[in-house]
Amino acid sequence: MPTIPYVHFTTLGCPKNEVDSDRMSASVGSAGFRVTDDLARADVAVLNTCAFITDAVEEAIAVILELAEWKNARAGRSIVVTGCLPSRYSDSVVPEFPEVDAFVPVAEETALADVVARLTGTAVTGGESGGVRRTAPGPTAYLQVADGCHRRCAYCIIPSIRGPYRSVPLSDIVEEAQFLIGNGARELVLIGQDISAYGRDLSSEDGLPDVVRALAALPGEFRIRLMYVQPDGVTDELLSAMAENDAVCRYLDIPLQHASRDVLRRMRRSGDATAFLALLARIRHALPGVALRTTMIAGFPGETRADAQILEEFLKDAAFDYTGVFVYSPEEGTEAAGMPNQVPLRTRRARAQRMRDIADSIGLERAAVRVGEVLPVLFESTDEDGNSVGRTCGQAPEIDGEVVVAADVSPGTMRNARIIGSAGYDLIGELI
Repeated sequence: MPTIPYVHFTTLGCPKNEVDSDRMSASVGSAGFRVTDDLARADVAVLNTCAFITDAVEEAIAVILELAEWKNARAGRSIVVTGCLPSRYSDSVVPEFPEVDAFVPVAEETALADVVARLTGTAVTGGESGGVRRTAPGPTAYLQVADGCHRRCAYCIIPSIRGPYRSVPLSDIVEEAQFLIGNGARELVLIGQDISAYGRDLSSEDGLPDVVRALAALPGEFRIRLMYVQPDGVTDELLSAMAENDAVCRYLDIPLQHASRDVLRRMRRSGDATAFLALLARIRHALPGVALRTTMIAGFPGETRADAQILEEFLKDAAFDYTGVFVYSPEEGTEAAGMPNQVPLRTRRARAQRMRDIADSIGLERAAVRVGEVLPVLFESTDEDGNSVGRTCGQAPEIDGEVVVAADVSPGTMRNARIIGSAGYDLIGELI
């Protein structure tokens, strides 16, 4: 009998890449190959890359070089690089990395099983049986409702990597959600470059509120989280759909990027500090107790000291629970990279640090205010000390804090916990 090759996946970047890796893993498994978490055992290493900013590209390159050492340690091993790196640098990346056996851009990832078969000299034996192409998840599962982007923000390379905006048909979203819930998911995290634009490319009139209502109507004990909602997409109808369904977390991730009107216009974005504060007030009125996250960019071309001060004051007034701060990176192929008045790197870093200090001061205080509250917690893992670790609705996976409880709770269980302390963004709880 021929040996069945083992395939290992490493995923870099955002949750959208996690979904892509999961789909590729499912397709490889259904084609008759064996997927393993043990890189040492693998015959093929698949690296799913991010190339959104220079730091992500450098991380991908570093991992490729590490995999080259893995490949050379045993004959017959192969490296496949998928995702954004080959999509962004399709012409230049191949000759730079002779140790890589195949590059698979995002648009061709559905053919990964055939690539693995070619590299290993084996045949696809399982075939594709149709239906939802995902593996069984853990307690939390990302549910992609759209891909690509219709916006043309001056700093962003995503549209050229991911292509135009494409909504997943509502029936397909519901089918995948049912599969994920049936296989143990207790939190569905709705993702896309901009989920608030859902339906703009469909012939139907379905929008994000319809997605929320359709998912909330499914049977089972689970909750729904919305990520990457652009400010102009936070409509009254969306807020109503969130407020009327207990299954929907009162949590929104709204990437604002800046608060100075002048900077935002150079970014090819709308809004300003005044408009954003009004938006936040409307959200908090519609969803009492809501947790809010945003992202900001420090040092965009032409940003003056006055612009930076506007942003700092806005952060103080907005009082976000979580703020991600990024140092502006001039990315090849973007409009912003060619703009005049590029801010020196040292200044960009200094402004970013001031924003982080302000954001952390507010965020840590808001976390501490939770002490004394009783909150539902979805438990997902156990730490090295034997404590159970989970998250409230106010904590998104991987990027926000966690809840730690000195008790043995099975992963995938939802339990109420009284918050008795805080440690940074993390909360300490006791079971009720």
